[in-house]
Amino acid sequence: MNPSARPRRSALYLPASNARAVDKARSLPCDVVILDLEDAVAPDAKAEARAAAVEAVRAGGFGGREVVIRVNGLDTPWGAEDMAAAAGAKPDAVLVPKVSAPADLSAARTRLGEGLPIWAMIETCAAMFRLDALGAESVNVGVEAWVIGSNDLAKEMRCVLTVGREPLLAALSLSLMAARAHRLAILDGVFNEIADADGLARQCAQAAAFGFDGKSLIHPSQVEPANAAFTPDPAAVAWARTVVGAFGLPENAGKGVLKVDGRMVERLHFAEAKRLLSVAEAIAAREAA
Repeated sequence: MNPSARPRRSALYLPASNARAVDKARSLPCDVVILDLEDAVAPDAKAEARAAAVEAVRAGGFGGREVVIRVNGLDTPWGAEDMAAAAGAKPDAVLVPKVSAPADLSAARTRLGEGLPIWAMIETCAAMFRLDALGAESVNVGVEAWVIGSNDLAKEMRCVLTVGREPLLAALSLSLMAARAHRLAILDGVFNEIADADGLARQCAQAAAFGFDGKSLIHPSQVEPANAAFTPDPAAVAWARTVVGAFGLPENAGKGVLKVDGRMVERLHFAEAKRLLSVAEAIAAREAA
């Protein structure tokens, strides 16, 4: 599957030590399961969670869902063992927290060895001033995706984390631009208020409008709203088919600009239309499975 088309609408964090929650995730409609060893796990449960995450990955049963292990940072007492365990378990990716400098990514790659995809948490003020360098190093060391850590970023900024996230809008847009410049997937941060369905819908819509690929989540009830927000609109998919069909006509071969149904369409729209169709087809196949 084209990595840019892989559905990552909903990425659900689960404490790796919660066997019941992990088992339930095997039947949830989320696109990504993140087995968490970091924030969701108390210090005295870290070793237990690490062993449980390895066992869950090896047991499988997650179907087409990506399975990611979020490790503790290398600057913690648990980070090195977490990375060694993840390298042996070989999940679909390892999510590295608090990435603030390119050296953090190269250190993670050294610990994990070659081949295992890395995801990176963008959640510090320092990272905001190194986004381009982080993007370049992400390409160098095999990072596939960034994940916004809005809670940690807001805490470090000492700002109020509202539904509209006004204090974070610059950070969100700049992170997204950097990810796109380096052809990385990027997922939005979590929404904390589990009971606030309207707030979740508003924040998912905001993230989709920004251009994020999906949203990280903290509760199963948030999965379906996130999937709905990041699934391409049927009208947009229909228009994409029209654009692809128009550029595919023999008489339009080599043309840079076309008039399609009264609208001017350029080759850049053609490329985006093909990507959108790939996403829609991947989601349809994921849901059918």
